[in-house]
Formats: sequence, C-alpha cells, structure tokens
Amino acid sequence: MNETCPICGLPKDLCVCEAIGREQQIIRIYLEKRKWGREVTVIEGIDEKSCDLKSIAGKLKAACACGGTAKNGKIELQGDHRQKAKEMLINMGFPAENISIE
Repeated sequence: MNETCPICGLPKDLCVCEAIGREQQIIRIYLEKRKWGREVTVIEGIDEKSCDLKSIAGKLKAACACGGTAKNGKIELQGDHRQKAKEMLINMGFPAENISIE
C-alpha cells in the first residue's frame, strides 16, 4: 500500500506539497565582492524546510563547474554565475517570475 503525505493526504507519488512550496518562494540572486575582489554569487529565499538546500547547491555547483556552499539559508557559488543559476533553478521547477537577479 502507498504511503500518504501527512500534509495534503495524497499518496506520495501524487503529492503536490513540494510544487506548491516552490511556487510561493521569492528567490533573490545577487553578486557579492569578497576579500581581494573575489566574486561570489549568493542565492537566497529558498525555504530550507520545503526543499533540500544542500542537494540544490550540489546541482548548481555541478552545472556551473564551481565551488560553493549552502549555509544560513543561502547558497553561495564561487564566481559570477547569476544567469546560469537562474536557468538551473527554472529547470528544477521554480517559477521564473519569482526569481530576481540583481
């Protein structure tokens, strides 16, 4: 017998909780200058409770071929990867209108 989602009550394979959670998030992507002029792309606004931040960071790091981390509710990527990060987040199911690049 299939397991049911405790939030929506649907079977796990039909659960829409994660999709609804992704649609409600406002994501901000911006560039920070760090020590010695290094650039870091910062992605914030992804809810840690509804999405696995570390797995999203891993996918972004692999796609951008860079290093980075997921900490304090933010994803940090080494270098300027704002456009590529936005494209990858859209491919992961986040709506394009909720992602802003600064």
